[in-house]
Amino acid sequence: MLPRLTVITGNGKGKTTAAMGRAVFAAWNGERVLVVQFLKGTGYTGELQSAGQWSGHFVIKQFGAGCLHSEEIRQGLGECRRCGSCFRANKLPENRFVGQAFDYVRQAAESGQWDLLVLDEVSHAVNKGLLDMAEFVAWLQGAMPKVRLVLTGRNMSPQLIALADEATECEMVKHPISQGIFGRWGVEY
Repeated sequence: MLPRLTVITGNGKGKTTAAMGRAVFAAWNGERVLVVQFLKGTGYTGELQSAGQWSGHFVIKQFGAGCLHSEEIRQGLGECRRCGSCFRANKLPENRFVGQAFDYVRQAAESGQWDLLVLDEVSHAVNKGLLDMAEFVAWLQGAMPKVRLVLTGRNMSPQLIALADEATECEMVKHPISQGIFGRWGVEY
């Protein structure tokens, strides 16, 4: 039996990558996969570019502020300047990115159109108080019989981990970021 709820958390790199791997495997096997990225709106990542190749079996929807330089980065003509403007905008409750994402996820789960839902970076939405934990847990418990779920993000709540059938913690052992080498085109995005 496949796990109904999987959590991928930890302070190391690879949480979204692991979730995308699961999404690709599921899509490859004919399942319908929806990835909802909470508080992400960059528009230039490799997964966004490749999702269109799956004929609707693998869809990614972002809810967050976009990077001012995303078109340049998408074309490989620039890189993330680490200015933080997208992250600051994402955290502003008045932007309602999290509310929009959660509404979208609830509708998707109820639609019966999807076999797997990936809620990427949802822990940040919960941890920052942008998504009510009790409401989210109640929704998860009702959604699990209808659709498989993968939750990602740092510092996942012990309450969410306890609900999971499977939980993985990513720990960074060695990464170029510790040498000041940040996201690289073709590797991290």
